[in-house]
Amino acid sequence: MRSANVNAFSSLGPTADEICRQVERILGSEEFHAPKRGRNFLEFVVNETLAGRSGFLKAFTIANVVFGREASFDPQNDPVVRIEAGRIRKALERYYLVAGRADEVIITVPKGGYVPHFEYAQGLPLPPAGPEDPEETQAAEPDDRDGSRRKTPAPMLSAVPVPRIVIAAALALFALAFAFALSGQGRPSASSPPAAAEPKVVVEFFAESGSADPGSDIARGLRDDVIGQLARFDHIVVVADPLRGERAAGADYALQGNVQLDESRLRAAARLVRQSDGAVIWAKNFDADLDAENKLVIQGNISRQISSAIAHPYGAIFQTETDKIARPAQNGDQDAYACTRAYYSYRQAMTAQSHSAALECLLKATQRFPDNVTSWALLSMVYLDELRFRHKLGAPSSVEPLELATAAVERAASLAPGDPRVLQALMMVGFFHGDIDKALKAGTAAHAANPGDVEVAGEYGYRLALSGKWQSGCELLSIALNRGAGPSGYYEAGMALCALMKGDLEQAERWSRKSDLGSNPVHRLVLLSILGAAGKTAEAELEKHWLYTHAPALMTDIREEVSLRLQRPEDQERFLNGLRASGIDIGAVPAK
Repeated sequence: MRSANVNAFSSLGPTADEICRQVERILGSEEFHAPKRGRNFLEFVVNETLAGRSGFLKAFTIANVVFGREASFDPQNDPVVRIEAGRIRKALERYYLVAGRADEVIITVPKGGYVPHFEYAQGLPLPPAGPEDPEETQAAEPDDRDGSRRKTPAPMLSAVPVPRIVIAAALALFALAFAFALSGQGRPSASSPPAAAEPKVVVEFFAESGSADPGSDIARGLRDDVIGQLARFDHIVVVADPLRGERAAGADYALQGNVQLDESRLRAAARLVRQSDGAVIWAKNFDADLDAENKLVIQGNISRQISSAIAHPYGAIFQTETDKIARPAQNGDQDAYACTRAYYSYRQAMTAQSHSAALECLLKATQRFPDNVTSWALLSMVYLDELRFRHKLGAPSSVEPLELATAAVERAASLAPGDPRVLQALMMVGFFHGDIDKALKAGTAAHAANPGDVEVAGEYGYRLALSGKWQSGCELLSIALNRGAGPSGYYEAGMALCALMKGDLEQAERWSRKSDLGSNPVHRLVLLSILGAAGKTAEAELEKHWLYTHAPALMTDIREEVSLRLQRPEDQERFLNGLRASGIDIGAVPAK
């Protein structure tokens, strides 16, 4: 293959359209010798990179999506992805030697990873290749890594064709309407809340300073990527053209940015300003080295961090709208989006009062907007919480919440079966019904639909872990924890279980004491098991006293509560053995 290089950093390199046309040219050539799954591999990695999701291109993801491997796939024991990547590298090299010698765009998959590299042919040396095994170079403890570098489980969609890369190319354009269409594929138009109720964010043009050559147009490219990422969130309205007064008028927030260059060093500064009073409600700097990393990769990583920090359900925009959180309805005029805010307010507070407020609001929303998919999905999860958090919320023991949750999610699925929030609700209901295969199938699909949704990733990780897939599940739990998703202490309890099952009792206790021990008796039970396993009898006595005093119902149904969550008998026994060691009389394993 002839030498090629990105056009330094004096431009954005090949455009998305040029890359798409080049892939079509390669796949249509008789000189590109690759089987069908190898062609799907190439399309998938290009598609994900153009869509700004290169951080998820790990062996686990590719094996699940492209090769149809199960969620238990272990890249260390099954080298299928590395082998296929090697074949694609050789097939690309042969193509450019034989049929593609005059092509203007060069596509490679450098060793050391699965992220493709897009270049204009310049007759310059290729960038140095990295290590052969990407999984070894990126290993780190879960709580020390950024979410974009994790081995994140991906959906098992082997029966679904890999999307054509032309779809991903649209994310690089300014066509905001099309980006919105991508984020809402498969949803009936009636399912969207009234547009006027959603926060409006205008993305201003990013300024650029420093030497022109290395970073020309990088500010524009970064802004484009941010717009594409923000458009994936269906609870905000994004304005991409701040010069159009009629579009930017009435915007609640303005996202401003600046890119500074000092030789190869890049610093991107971003801030979110509330338009009503000019208050800066979020700001952060991002540093990168243009000599060490591809500019498109840098743009993708920074844009994902910005969009997640301001637009995910627990991000900056939500935090500043607490004065708009729906309270119990008095006149029944809440719009559907107000009830979505009420749900996420409840998820942060996790009190009986906030639960009742969210439940009442969502019930009225489903009556007023019977085709609103989000309201039905969230209603299902609020009902389900009366089962899984019943000791925290003070709810009575009953099968009714699960039945109501099932009915609500079935209604949501009838309206939009592919909606990520619907799939999340299907996962949760399936899990507590005991249909683990169905639950995890829905979870993988939900995570695939929007890998940047940390709430979906966290709940999916929790279900994987509690189903016995501890390694992949705990990695996703760590992502959600590091990005501030979920109720306070919720994912800390999950990480405590991860450490307990791994046998690291010191770390398990540390995580457990960070969880919401004061309000969640089940998490107190987790700590008691850990203390028992660690032989800390005096501390275990204090926890037992608290539990028997504040949660006597839990202490009479311990085995039922444990089996409701931990799915494998061996995991249940490990947990129960810790309780036995603390002095709790659990009894022997029931005869089958």
